[in-house]
Amino acid sequence: MKAFLLGTVALATIGLAAPVSAADMAARTYTKAPAYAAAQVYNWTGFYIGGHVGGDWRGNSTFGNGNSGRFIVGVQGGADYQFAQSWVVGIEANYSFKPNTNSNNGYAFADPAGAGILTNNSNSRGLGSVTGRLGYAWGPALLYAKGGYGFRDNGSNIGITVGGAPVAFTYNRRQDGYTVGGGLEYLFTQNWSGKIEYQYFNFGNSQFTAGPAALVALGSFRNDEHTVKAGLNYRFNLGGPVMAKY
Repeated sequence: MKAFLLGTVALATIGLAAPVSAADMAARTYTKAPAYAAAQVYNWTGFYIGGHVGGDWRGNSTFGNGNSGRFIVGVQGGADYQFAQSWVVGIEANYSFKPNTNSNNGYAFADPAGAGILTNNSNSRGLGSVTGRLGYAWGPALLYAKGGYGFRDNGSNIGITVGGAPVAFTYNRRQDGYTVGGGLEYLFTQNWSGKIEYQYFNFGNSQFTAGPAALVALGSFRNDEHTVKAGLNYRFNLGGPVMAKY
């Protein structure tokens, strides 16, 4: 009987001590479930204005003033709209000035009435375009293609003499045409971006349709120009950066 009473007391003591020991244990650290990570998707939607510098050179030139590089400086402005998260469509107008581009070129040809000379005193003041563009954006970078209407601001005074006497002629030359190009633009911030761009201008074919036979026999020849530009834009962003969860 004594042994039974001692055993009962021992079990009761252990039962009372167990909750006390559990209460003395350190509290378990609570760990939150991982939150969704937010990635910034740069927003290209909005208007912009900016400037550029670069170079311009002529393509094919029958009268010898092509293939010479010229410095250009200009302005641009436009608007973009971003859709389907990564695609950007827009419209842009730009004009590139050509400082100090007066040229006076001579072209000698043979004519039955005597030695023939064509003089071309030209002043190519600039190039301009109005284009649409389509691009694909990843992060702050935008790779794009563009195309549309191109024009040139060019004054040209052509004169032709045969045997020292001036002769009449008709020369067809267009001042407008089309342009295509492409480039890479990068957002440094939501309001500032820089770009590098190539643009090709084609103004159709030029030719003498009346005048000395040697010039008419030249037929038509292509009239085109190439530009490479580096530009900086200030962007009036609509809505700020977009945050996407993944």
